[in-house]
Amino acid sequence: MTLDYLAVLMAGAVAGGFINGLAGFGTALLALGLWLQIMPAQQAVAVVVVMSVVSGLQGLWVIRGEIRAQPGRLSRFLLPGLVGLPMGVTLLGMVSVLALKLAIAGFMVAYGGFFSLRRSLPRFQRPTPVLDAGIGFMGGVLGGAASLSGALPTMWCAMRPWPKGETRAVLQPYNVGILGVAVLLFALQGIYDRETLLLVGLALPGTLIGAQFGIALFHRLSDAQFRRLLILVMFGSGLALALRELL
Repeated sequence: MTLDYLAVLMAGAVAGGFINGLAGFGTALLALGLWLQIMPAQQAVAVVVVMSVVSGLQGLWVIRGEIRAQPGRLSRFLLPGLVGLPMGVTLLGMVSVLALKLAIAGFMVAYGGFFSLRRSLPRFQRPTPVLDAGIGFMGGVLGGAASLSGALPTMWCAMRPWPKGETRAVLQPYNVGILGVAVLLFALQGIYDRETLLLVGLALPGTLIGAQFGIALFHRLSDAQFRRLLILVMFGSGLALALRELL
């Protein structure tokens, strides 16, 4: 393992931890693009999922009060998502994962680009429990089929006029729950061999440090700035996903 390899590994760990600490998701957005240069795709995904869960657990502590205050809202997203996850896995052999990823990436870019250019953001204020459950379920399906569990919930929550803590109290535990199940599935498949576990151990400190910097910046954002951040992250995620799949 060369110094260049370790430098790329640590850069991805710090960057992925930072965006997760800041936005409550998105570890793969910054980490995966770097790690795919030094390790096979399956191994890179296995490591980034663990880092997502670890950095997400730090974020859960930050918004623990908001989670306790709105447990019903979170359950409307998370429980259907967990139901949709194995259904998405069964779709792997029935659909083109590349086409699905490109379609979602195109939607993310269009969504992020459109709302980034608007001076005012949409504000869906009335309760929508059925839509919330549907978004959570589809996020689980996309998570199982294409590792894109957070895309739809993030786009939906960015359009709700919730304070940043309440928004994060949905997105962060949702992603930790879905990705935690993914880690378990990867472990049962034997993906976490000795080499992959070594990479997880090496990346862990950088991820934890990066997440702390992201959390510190999160506290400085206003509610409107946080909503705008989610939309910009969606645009960047969609663009990065499209380029990664095409190139």
